[in-house]
Amino acid sequence: MMDSKREIPEDSKLERKLKPRQMNMIAIGGAIGTGLFVATGSSISTAGPGGTMIAYAIIGISVYFMMTALGEMATYLPVAGAFELYSKKYVDPAFGFAMGWNYWYCSTMTIATELVASAIVMKFWFPDSASAMWSSIFIVLLLCLNLFSVSIFGESEFWFAGIKVVTIIIFLVVGVLMIFGVFSNDSPGFSNWTDGEAPFVGGPFGIFSILMVAGFSFVGVEATAIAAGECVNPEKNVPKAINSVFWRILIFYIGAIFVVATLISYTDPNLLSADVDNVAVSPFTIIFEKSGIAMAASLMNAVILTSILSCGNSTLYSASRLLYSMAISDHAPKIFAHTSRKGVPIYAVVGTLIIACLCFLTSFAGDSVVYTWLYNATGLTGFLTWFGVCICHLRFRRGFVKQGKDLSVLKYKAKLYPFGTVFSLIVSGTVIIGQGYYAFSASGVDWYGILVAYIGLPIMVALYIIRKIVKKTHIVPLEEMDLSRNDIVKEDL
Repeated sequence: MMDSKREIPEDSKLERKLKPRQMNMIAIGGAIGTGLFVATGSSISTAGPGGTMIAYAIIGISVYFMMTALGEMATYLPVAGAFELYSKKYVDPAFGFAMGWNYWYCSTMTIATELVASAIVMKFWFPDSASAMWSSIFIVLLLCLNLFSVSIFGESEFWFAGIKVVTIIIFLVVGVLMIFGVFSNDSPGFSNWTDGEAPFVGGPFGIFSILMVAGFSFVGVEATAIAAGECVNPEKNVPKAINSVFWRILIFYIGAIFVVATLISYTDPNLLSADVDNVAVSPFTIIFEKSGIAMAASLMNAVILTSILSCGNSTLYSASRLLYSMAISDHAPKIFAHTSRKGVPIYAVVGTLIIACLCFLTSFAGDSVVYTWLYNATGLTGFLTWFGVCICHLRFRRGFVKQGKDLSVLKYKAKLYPFGTVFSLIVSGTVIIGQGYYAFSASGVDWYGILVAYIGLPIMVALYIIRKIVKKTHIVPLEEMDLSRNDIVKEDL
């Protein structure tokens, strides 16, 4: 038996108010977070300059192909539920249920992580202050940015992302000039790429070991597809936002890694020490200090705080819209489908934030410990989502052909189909299966390590199996696949 038909009541309508410039910044800002400003240092220390660039390039290319696949479906059917609805329509209603709740769970944990991180960052300036105070301020701010209008959310993300983009551009310019001796009299040139074991440290295992870190850094790019449900003229603006993904990955991540690896040796102990609670040894901070920029640590701490605010803001938006979509699809209680007069799913926003706050209460066990645990626990979910998106896209295209539809109907097509989607599927699947390899060694099995590494996988499988048994769903035959666009109205496009 199939799930009930998705219907959108009059008091559950979203409004298309996200402007093109806001969509572009949501796309750009989605992949820029603390992973770039902090975690890249540890990656370079682990895999060396060349190994890190290869790992981030593999994940970057995989994410790009995944985003073009998601973009094809989001342009054809621009709805707030995005991959939750596509999973239901193109694969199996139970798969949509699992994809939706899995991603929502990841989002609530991510918000909790950012609540912990916000307190840690503020303690850089106010070391004796209470963590709960800063996190409470952060919660109120998130609520204000998400509860009143999607325009307010879009504008806040535009400026949050803008600050990050400007910082990275300045960093790249300053870094390149330093490599050639400007701002610094002791430029190492390119010697850090040949010293010791460089450019590759640890061989293939060194590269593989940081794929997870690289992947976590990119989690959030899929928010562009979710935002398509409230985007002005999505057929035109969603492809523009999607197409910016590859270039931001190439310039921001690969460029930043190149600059850091060139100016700082992979053997520098500061690279391993970098974290949100030790911003003074962030690779960005070290290089800005070497260039003579005053108060570099405070500057980077402010940028990292902005990045945390941006991540929490966009994650709450994505999670609430997903919860709203699941309520419309009868995958969540109907109350979460109710919207305000401004078209905001207020109960979905508040409900998501309440659960995130309950997760955050574990921070009383110690900020840094909880931040690290939550960071690890949410990592796998991103790959599971990307893996699911690729499955949806492959079936979407097969259904299109099976039902004799003309591909020219698609205003935006995924790049290098089917190679691109299959490549992304393989990369995501490989990381899902092998990312907990470190828990297995000659001395025995680290069961706690396995739990941390794979906790998201059994949750996803359990959600799928239980829903399938309870609702007696089945994989949708290609010839019966619902390729209609009934979830949108003509004037939306």
